Amino acid sequence: MIPAQDSTAVFEHSRSFLMGLAYRILGSRAEAEDVVQDLFIKWLEADKASIDTPAAWLTTLCTRHCIDVLRSAHTSRVDYVGTWLPEPIHTTCHDSPEQAHELASSLSTAFMLLLERLSPKERAAYLLYEIFDMDYPQVAATLGVQDAACRKLVSRAKTSLGNTHIRYQPEPARQEQLLSAFHSAISSGSTQTLAALLSEDVELCADSGGKVSSIRETLYGKTSVLDFIAQSLQVYWSHYQWQETEINGGRGVILVADGHIAASMTFGYDEDGRASHVYIMRNPDKLAGLHASH
Repeated sequence: MIPAQDSTAVFEHSRSFLMGLAYRILGSRAEAEDVVQDLFIKWLEADKASIDTPAAWLTTLCTRHCIDVLRSAHTSRVDYVGTWLPEPIHTTCHDSPEQAHELASSLSTAFMLLLERLSPKERAAYLLYEIFDMDYPQVAATLGVQDAACRKLVSRAKTSLGNTHIRYQPEPARQEQLLSAFHSAISSGSTQTLAALLSEDVELCADSGGKVSSIRETLYGKTSVLDFIAQSLQVYWSHYQWQETEINGGRGVILVADGHIAASMTFGYDEDGRASHVYIMRNPDKLAGLHASH
């Protein structure tokens, strides 16, 4: 029997990995935290003598629990008011540039949204194989399926996601350039510099959950996006303090009013490093996990 103190230490050693896995499968920090907390309770109550590899046991239970939660979530998202976006999270990485880039590419809002195309099992299989570098036998065992079925899940996921560079992230300097141009546009009203950093078919969407005012429909094309920025300058942008921060592995922004976060903004990019998507989070429930600087 593993002593309670050692048992807790074993779990805490895996907590970060389990949170990363759960968040990527679910697209929700709050739901991921609930899954990991439930898993911690199950771990404390489990017969440790029957568990050969704690990490594999925890990964399996976490994945299967997330699949169950995601199935229920898909039903609720059908009735979601307006555009649904994954919950934004603060991210920091002190590893090598290569590791930082890998983290960013698998946490970006654009990538998380693409994962919504997949069934719960396809999503889990794809993430375990492509992002967490598990081999097919390990993934199959985690999902409780045969090796051949596992390969089909990953294959179908890759087909659904397409051959585009879904995890492309430009260098930080390029991201900073976009943020600077965006800030300049809402400060001065001049969008010329920003226009050069947007793709022609850029899209802008916002998630309010129907709880606060926001645009309901996605805006398509550079002209529509720039017009929105210019027209909403006095009624929206000018009321908020602009704070740049790391969100979902890339450079993003939180907008603060009276000490409270009113919105966050992240971006997706094309292969030329231009912004192809602008994602604005307005839903106060999903902003609860972010914090403003003082």
